[in-house]
Amino acid sequence: MDLKIGQNVKIQSYKHDGSLHRTWQNAIILEVREDCIVLITNKTWVIESDGRKWFTREPAICFFYTKRWFNVIAMMRKTGIYYYCNLASPILYDGEALKNIDYDLDVKVFPDGSIQILDEDEYDAHSNQMAYSEDILNIVEASMEELLNLIDSGDSPFNPPSINHYFDQYLQIHRFVEQEKHSV
Repeated sequence: MDLKIGQNVKIQSYKHDGSLHRTWQNAIILEVREDCIVLITNKTWVIESDGRKWFTREPAICFFYTKRWFNVIAMMRKTGIYYYCNLASPILYDGEALKNIDYDLDVKVFPDGSIQILDEDEYDAHSNQMAYSEDILNIVEASMEELLNLIDSGDSPFNPPSINHYFDQYLQIHRFVEQEKHSV
């Protein structure tokens, strides 16, 4: 992938049938690894498939994996770090945007470590409507188990020092960009 630290990119999430689900207008690349792209969104527009727009309120460190069938968004709020995890295909970059397919199921992790699994009804409905294959169903199920084990382990990204490290990196990039603007 031809991505660079500090680069601005769009994120586009699709549904299994190819319809656009959601677009984040701007994310900043913090790290590019073979297995993961780490970004931050901070006060960016999000456009839903129905045209509804909303503005993110807090910084969120996003982990998009190139081989895992989930992504993790760590939302930094005054009351702590909340994790929103989407069961989704691995991310790819096509020169236009980072793209994946959302498979409906989500996991929310609260600052106290409690977990809530969301959108099971949506997953059941879409798996029938969009005819998810047996392979897809098995991958999503195995990926949910992998995700829950990762959450339980407390390994990165599910620990505050990891998130704070990336936020500090963002602040350094942001300061550098601001200095460059004023020196021109």
